[in-house]
Amino acid sequence: MSDDRTPRLRDLIRQRTVTGRIDVQGDVQKTVPNGLRIATAYAWRLLVIAAAIGVLVWLVIQFNIIVVPLLVAILITALLWPVFERMLRARWPRWLAIVVSLLATLAIVGGLLTLAVWQITQQWDQVQTRTVAAWGQLQQFLIDGPLHLTEKQLGDALEQAIAFLGEQGALLRSGALAIGTTFGHVATGAVLTVFILLCLLADGGGIWNWTVKLFPRAARPAVDAAARNGWATVINYARTQMLVAFIDAIGIGLGAFLLGVPLAVPVAVLVFLGSFIPIVGAVVTGTLAVFLALVYNGPWIALWMLVVLIGVQQLEGHVLQPILMGSAVKVHPLAVVLVVAGGALIAGIPGALFAVPLAAFVNVVAVTINSGAWRTGAEPDGDYIWQTVPRARRRSTR
Repeated sequence: MSDDRTPRLRDLIRQRTVTGRIDVQGDVQKTVPNGLRIATAYAWRLLVIAAAIGVLVWLVIQFNIIVVPLLVAILITALLWPVFERMLRARWPRWLAIVVSLLATLAIVGGLLTLAVWQITQQWDQVQTRTVAAWGQLQQFLIDGPLHLTEKQLGDALEQAIAFLGEQGALLRSGALAIGTTFGHVATGAVLTVFILLCLLADGGGIWNWTVKLFPRAARPAVDAAARNGWATVINYARTQMLVAFIDAIGIGLGAFLLGVPLAVPVAVLVFLGSFIPIVGAVVTGTLAVFLALVYNGPWIALWMLVVLIGVQQLEGHVLQPILMGSAVKVHPLAVVLVVAGGALIAGIPGALFAVPLAAFVNVVAVTINSGAWRTGAEPDGDYIWQTVPRARRRSTR
């Protein structure tokens, strides 16, 4: 009997020991607050996401000579796509549609640059003379005026200002995604951009079908539908941003022309190009018109030019961006400002340029997958946070 009971007794003791350990662990888990459990669950997931984003940014930095031309070509393709698609629907040969699209783009850009260069060459001597005279008057005012500054103080302040502007300019020119500082890098980027643009226009559908096949078979329908919705959003962004840039350029350029500010056409062209960086682009480039008005026309005209600049900025910030851009990319204006600032901080001018279309693309892709719109083919709602609110609470807030 003792031999039979001994194994059973050992098993019972072992079971109680294990059970005791389990109870101890259960008691320890019960002492951890539920909020702390949720916080740690979010924390390690956020750390994994941050690590993945960090690796992605590092890879982009390493291959910036390829990534930047690719993004530029995609953005130009989105700008040309509505007209290009209409020509294809009108049964134009694809090669003819590509040639017409590229030649028309080169003609428009070349014409604007030629007009700007022509006006600069016509008025540059006068502007330079007026600038030197205005600077001399300002120096004399600072010396004889109420500040009573000395020439040494003015010189030191000027050196500090030049050094500061040089540092900021270098920061903007050489972001993490900058194409390069040498002519070879710029030329390589331009050639890659044109080549990628031709490939996208010639066989964009085939390239995308090949890309979808890289994903698992079960995920391909969701990937395809989400990316197509994202591409439609990028097209809407490019088209809307061109309209916003055109309005900004007309407003500031016309204001400079009516006030008699020199180089009105180059300023308008610069504002048009700078406005592709939402919110801040038109303001930064438009300050050139205020500076020209100050040194060429005097403080009162400069003040009126500043009023025009602020008016255009208010029109863009309160009407164009919330209504046009908000409906086009389904991204809140506050998010636009934050992603532009973050993109500029991380990658300089290229980061500010591509931040909004990338954010809009990611937003629509996430909404399409999260809402299940890829199954039904319905248009996804752009408010991703609102999608996560339970339906009962949605009804209660309406």
